[in-house]
Parts: sequence; C-alpha cells; structure tokens
Amino acid sequence: QVQLVESGGGLVQAGGSLRLSCAASGSGSTINTMGWYRQAPGKQRELVATITRGGTTDYADSVKGRFGISRDNAKNAVYLQMNSLKPEDTAVYYCNARTVFTNNWGQGTQVTVSS
Repeated sequence: QVQLVESGGGLVQAGGSLRLSCAASGSGSTINTMGWYRQAPGKQRELVATITRGGTTDYADSVKGRFGISRDNAKNAVYLQMNSLKPEDTAVYYCNARTVFTNNWGQGTQVTVSS
C-alpha cells in the first residue's frame, strides 16, 4: 500500500498563490499517474490535475492557465502550483497515486480562498 502525505494548504486571499506538495512512500510497485483532486462542501470529489510518469499532464477546465502540476519521480513526489486563486477553489485537496495494482489517496489538505 502506498502512503501519501500532503502539505501546503492554508488560507489565502483571492488572487494569491499556494503550492501543494505530496510525498509517496511504501510502494513496492512503480507509481504511474499521480494527481490532485478536490472536494468542496456538498459537492463530489473532482479532478484538478494529473501527470503521468512521463510528464503528460491533464487539467480541469476550471484551473487551466492558473494551476501547474509537476512531479519528481526520484522522490515519488507531486506538486501543484496554484496561482490566481478564486473563492471557488476552496476545497479539501487530495493527492492521488496509482500503481498497476492500487489506487491510493492522501488524507487531504484544506485550501481556503477568501474574497
């Protein structure tokens, strides 16, 4: 089983920036796609961004041009740079990491954007 530990959430004013980090450990298999998802109160969890081991990225339309995902394969880490934050970005952000055999989630980190 893969353990994921997120950090970097917090409170920021609209227009500000935050950088989320996620470190994976305990994987006996290669970690393929890593990504970030978010869940706002009363809403379903939704994809924010994903990145393959080879660096191919995918973004939700709502964050394109504002967020950037990157990863360090040697460290089994994934990052999310969030710029021009909006109040509607407020949510719990979850790190995700997939191997051939498992789909793993972090505990989540709160991001709150004030207007």
